[in-house]
Amino acid sequence: MGATKMHADEIETDVALVRRLLAAQFPQWADLPIDAFASYGTDHDIYRLGDHLAARLPRIGWASRQAAIEAEWLPKLAPHLPLAVPVQLAMGRPGESYPFDWSVCEWLPGENANGTIDDLDRAAVDLAAFVNALRRVDTIGAHRRPLHGRGGPLAEGDEQVRRSIAALGEEINGDAALRSWEESRGASAWDGPEVWVHGDLLPGNLLVVDGRLSAVIDFGGINVGDPACDLQPAWNVLAGQARARFRSVLEVDDASWLRGRGWALYQAVSALAYYWDTNPGMIAQAAHGLRQVLADSSP
Repeated sequence: MGATKMHADEIETDVALVRRLLAAQFPQWADLPIDAFASYGTDHDIYRLGDHLAARLPRIGWASRQAAIEAEWLPKLAPHLPLAVPVQLAMGRPGESYPFDWSVCEWLPGENANGTIDDLDRAAVDLAAFVNALRRVDTIGAHRRPLHGRGGPLAEGDEQVRRSIAALGEEINGDAALRSWEESRGASAWDGPEVWVHGDLLPGNLLVVDGRLSAVIDFGGINVGDPACDLQPAWNVLAGQARARFRSVLEVDDASWLRGRGWALYQAVSALAYYWDTNPGMIAQAAHGLRQVLADSSP
């Protein structure tokens, strides 16, 4: 797409490749207009196909199973959720020198949630309703959560958090970040049933239409685990009264709140360290989240 390379071993894609893949595997869509869609997403390149479709191509190996995960689980989850989610219409296979599975989905309209929400208090209620609905879906048959998967114990991320904070040096308040992380790590572990977690409820994965949340995208990290993982929007999207409303509607206890804040910090410092020179959109999002976490942490 001509974007800055974010990963050492990422695959480059372009409109011509998408056209060849469609012609070989889904010729019914091969003549549609194809346009690269600009975003600060890190795992996939997105191409609009006409007005109503999108092709989603992984740009790195770790994202190559997301199409299969979404194909299996989104049709089962979608009927239970109050916000729209992606609808996959076809899953493509490697071909035309492209090495990964890829997908064609219905196009979901909207902007990402960075500064586009009109009423944060209403957004807090909408997000809480989505998280609660996802948690209630039966987990029978769920795939095993991998090591370091979303929703696991915070301790699994300890080495990465400390390494990221050290790498960032004076770019952040490392001492404050470590204090916040240690406070979250010290919270009581989740001892209830594991539930479905999206795992990546960041502004870039939330769509907004006419100022209101309309859809949640990017379910590649979906797992079964500690529900505190999906409290991240409290610091990445919400603030003040809206943050308190989100917590109240979800009935979050103190230990879960600390673990959720730990997940937000984990995501923020990991992204800042990894994408500092390559993805300004992700850096802006992560820096905002980290500021909110540190402002909400003990001095």
